[in-house]
Amino acid sequence: MNEKNPDPDPRTTPGLEPGGGVPPGETPPAEGSTPWAGPQETYNPAKGWAKGPLTVILIVVVLCAAFFLAFALAL
Repeated sequence: MNEKNPDPDPRTTPGLEPGGGVPPGETPPAEGSTPWAGPQETYNPAKGWAKGPLTVILIVVVLCAAFFLAFALAL
């Protein structure tokens, strides 16, 4: 991989003052892209709900609804 420093050299960048500042009315240089920065992600879990947790949640919801329905009918 040909990795170059993405930051421009302040000594050779036009429009910069000696301290690295930008004079009024001048647009500062853009930052470089760093796609290789950070750790490499090797584990990508599947997106969405798994069948097991979704089934458990559905059962709990049905049981709660049945409880409140039975409670309402008992009044």
